Amino acid sequence: MVNESGIIKLRKTKIEDLDFVCHLESLKENSQFIIPWTKEKHKQALENEDILHLMIEEKITNKAAGYIILAGLKNENKSIELVRITIHEKGRGYGKESFKLIKEWVFDHIKANRLWLDVKTNNIRAINLYKQQGFRLEGTLRECLKSDEGYESLHVMSLLKKEYDKLFKCS
Repeated sequence: MVNESGIIKLRKTKIEDLDFVCHLESLKENSQFIIPWTKEKHKQALENEDILHLMIEEKITNKAAGYIILAGLKNENKSIELVRITIHEKGRGYGKESFKLIKEWVFDHIKANRLWLDVKTNNIRAINLYKQQGFRLEGTLRECLKSDEGYESLHVMSLLKKEYDKLFKCS
């Protein structure tokens, strides 16, 4: 187990979890905001030492609630990318709680300096969550993704260790 709170726990993803992960990515409520991976790509991520692929589980029932992918574990600049966080049942606080645990792990356990992500500019729910979690907008990659509807843009957002300490650590 990587970390846990009162309502969730984070653990490393296993191969047998990948059907759930791929199903979650295929749901329209999620697929419109991410670029779904194949099961094989997720499997490769599990084997990559630079990537941490985590399951989010309800603490009491052990029921899968989502997953998280972090990359850059070996980055010499101590900059970790939050590649993806996808929650199954939204509105239950799993996303906020997952962020709390991930930030603790990234900044306090592995001593990273920066946690960053990109997010589609039309994913307002996620952008608001990231802002609540202390992430700041760094810039926009304009029309960088080609989709069936045309081109989509991405915001790049980040949280620095010093900002995390100021906003979330009790002195």
